[in-house]
Amino acid sequence: MAGHSKWANIQHRKGRQDAVRSKLFSKLSKEITVAAKMGDPDPEKNPRLRLAVKEAKTQSVPKDVIDRAIKKSQAGEGDDYEEIRYEGYGPSGVAVIVEAMTDNRNRTASNVRSTFTKNGGNLGETGSVGFMFERKGEIEYGADAGDADTVMMAAIEAGAEDVESSEDGHTIWCADSDLNEVSTALEAALGESEATRLAWRPTTTTELDLDGMQKLMKLVEALEDDDDVQRVTTNFEASDEVMLQL
Repeated sequence: MAGHSKWANIQHRKGRQDAVRSKLFSKLSKEITVAAKMGDPDPEKNPRLRLAVKEAKTQSVPKDVIDRAIKKSQAGEGDDYEEIRYEGYGPSGVAVIVEAMTDNRNRTASNVRSTFTKNGGNLGETGSVGFMFERKGEIEYGADAGDADTVMMAAIEAGAEDVESSEDGHTIWCADSDLNEVSTALEAALGESEATRLAWRPTTTTELDLDGMQKLMKLVEALEDDDDVQRVTTNFEASDEVMLQL
């Protein structure tokens, strides 16, 4: 069971989703503001903004919050945000990519480094683990979207590259440049997705036992609690037995 598509399920079982809902809304709003600032404020003319708005909607962000985030870009807010990617290793040598959006590079770098150190990891140089991942489009559907064969056929027809299906649902992968086109085709065939985003997909994974998983979860949750951190990706893999014990 590859971990990159299972993290949300762990959080859901732990009841963590509700606890971080307002923080998630804030991070999604920040992405919308920056995307609108970097291009056209009309999602139909701005692919990055269109994806940001779609992701926000799938996470149940209210329309007025989305509209307010777009208006902030026109009011000059979001000018100072800088996108930074940090790379490092977590417990047991798991590769970790941290995507941040900050108006203070020194503060964020210090906080991220400290979080790695306090939780059994170490921050590396840019590129230190990036070679173990590929930039891809990721589209998630729940199990109720259809059986594995149905979703696979829809994904093939939509131009996707790969599908991972389990009892929890389906994760569909495509080229990063094809995400909008593939997700639109899938929506016509399967309905609205649970998530649509650009993501880092591991090309190699690190197997973890229960102790390793628990330590990694502490690190990832601490990183995600940082307001500057937008997304954390790891290359862990764990057996069904381990996952069920979390």
